[in-house]
Amino acid sequence: MKKERRLSLLANQEGLTLIELMIVMAILGLLATLIGGQIIKRFDEAKVQTTKIQMRNLGVVLDDFRRQCGFYPSTEQGLDALVEEPATGRKCKNYDPDGYIQDGKVPKDGFGNDFDYESDGRKYKISSFGNDNQEGGEGIDADIFSDQLEN
Repeated sequence: MKKERRLSLLANQEGLTLIELMIVMAILGLLATLIGGQIIKRFDEAKVQTTKIQMRNLGVVLDDFRRQCGFYPSTEQGLDALVEEPATGRKCKNYDPDGYIQDGKVPKDGFGNDFDYESDGRKYKISSFGNDNQEGGEGIDADIFSDQLEN
């Protein structure tokens, strides 16, 4: 008898109405939008910070190159001079045969793009053109320059 009563009670229950289901979906969508927006913002900020850290690290390596060679690699030699001894331009008598970057690859910026490098041998400037990889821009697309980094 008890078993029959339970079955009849379950049979009489209805599921969610379409309106209730739509309200739940709207609330879930709103929460996803709010949380997702914050996650994307933090992810973008992390890319900018990664780029600045990479620039500082490259600056340390460039200073080591200058300490041993007496000059910074020229614009033409580029950052590749930190990986492999340049075949053209000014020669470094004390060039480290293993290069100056441990894994043998010049790092990219936080957006996956190559850094822009300029040098006259006495000073250098490393640039990242942000997420859009084009000069100018605002927010995550803004350019980042090594000579404007805070220490």
